[in-house]
Amino acid sequence: MRTKQINNNSINQIMLIIIIILVCILIFKNLYYYLPGFLGAITLYVLFRNSYFKLTERRRWNKILTSLLFILISIVFIVLPIWALVDYLVPQITSFLNNTDKIVSQFNLLKEYMADKPFLKDIDMSDEALLNMLQRFTKYVPSILNSVAEVMINIIVALFVLYFMLVYGRQMESYISSGVPFSPKSKQELWKEFDSMVRSNAIGIPILGFFQGLVAMLGYWIFGVDNFILMGMLTGIASIVPVLGTMTIYVPLGIITLAGGETANGIGILLYGFLLIGSIDNILRFTILKTLGNVPPLITVFGVLLGLKLFGMLGLIFGPLILSSVGVLIKVYSNEYGKGDSIILSTDNPEKPE
Repeated sequence: MRTKQINNNSINQIMLIIIIILVCILIFKNLYYYLPGFLGAITLYVLFRNSYFKLTERRRWNKILTSLLFILISIVFIVLPIWALVDYLVPQITSFLNNTDKIVSQFNLLKEYMADKPFLKDIDMSDEALLNMLQRFTKYVPSILNSVAEVMINIIVALFVLYFMLVYGRQMESYISSGVPFSPKSKQELWKEFDSMVRSNAIGIPILGFFQGLVAMLGYWIFGVDNFILMGMLTGIASIVPVLGTMTIYVPLGIITLAGGETANGIGILLYGFLLIGSIDNILRFTILKTLGNVPPLITVFGVLLGLKLFGMLGLIFGPLILSSVGVLIKVYSNEYGKGDSIILSTDNPEKPE
């Protein structure tokens, strides 16, 4: 009795796929430190791609000089503002953490204020809780310093990779397209989703944070908050926090102001936060951000949580992208192998398709 042998071509194909996967795992494992730089380069490439091709293909600009121009734009409008923000925030936060007397006095005021309040008295305001909180902050200081160095290295990597991605953009896209085993329709859907998600998060999140921080800064100044510029910046940064967002800043700030005896200002901060700072989020999402990409809120929230865990700050962009890609891949599977479309077509039109 003859046994059926496996085709050698199938064995060779499987072995080749296994080797490719193992090599990719090896590369990924050893270059993981530079992953944010590569993701940053991909983000900038998506943002600059259309403009770059218009200048180099329609207007015949030199590819190398145009790539250097976009790198200069990235440095001026992205790198330098981030550096200035970090340069301002780090000394301010360090100075605040070093002023332990002020922290303890405000903490004691807050404890006394919350002692007889129905909803606030159950919150742990013991000295041990304060000590644990301060220990967590001080524990993260070395990691923050390391992350600043890591960010600088990955910025250099991102700009370096971006240069070659722009110069060899058409060849790179053609190579990737030929390697993706899907129909042109499915490839187009994948690219459309990827482009929309990157643009909506890379442009939308900074816009949202900037305007919420600006509005918060104005409100804190009106209601007499010390260091209203710092608090406004922290409110803008907090807008990336899933679910709670800017509430993580203005709610404690309002309660601390109330505890200090400034009842009118404390109530003003809380009302201003709920009515104005919070509403900016909804206004921008239904106006400016909707034109960039209509991302479902649940995908944004859980995508940010996933992305921050995997990629750090760039996870704000690629976390939602990973989640939304699941739905796109299911749609691609339906296009490539599903029977749903043919059933719908046969119902609408009884004639056999050609």
